[in-house]
Amino acid sequence: MQTTLSIATRGPGLYEVTREVAAWVAGGPAGPALLTLMIRHTSASLLIQENADPEVQSDLRAFFHRLVPPSDDPAMSYLTHTYEGPDDMPAHIKSALLPVSLSIPVLDGRLRLGTWQGIYVFEHRRAPKSRDIVAHLA
Repeated sequence: MQTTLSIATRGPGLYEVTREVAAWVAGGPAGPALLTLMIRHTSASLLIQENADPEVQSDLRAFFHRLVPPSDDPAMSYLTHTYEGPDDMPAHIKSALLPVSLSIPVLDGRLRLGTWQGIYVFEHRRAPKSRDIVAHLA
């Protein structure tokens, strides 16, 4: 079973997609399976992260902004790929540091995530985007 989920983002941050993914998986075969998710972009990532306290998401965003600031920050003056704006190359760096695919066990049509785990698109660009996630259940 395979599909593509399109997720709208509104700028940098984490966007939970657990419900959308779980709804699609629920229509799959019974029994054990493995879900593979892959984001089809080089400036966004996929994460499994805590979904109970929104401060976790804001702290992650702040940490990665501090770790990899925009290319107009003096600390990033060595970057040469700046054609699409000051957030472009830093977004590629963040995507290189973070996962772009996930594997999640499934049993009887349910994701086997932990109690406080959710699936997130981590948007690294400033402008709103439509992000595609390929989901494969086998």
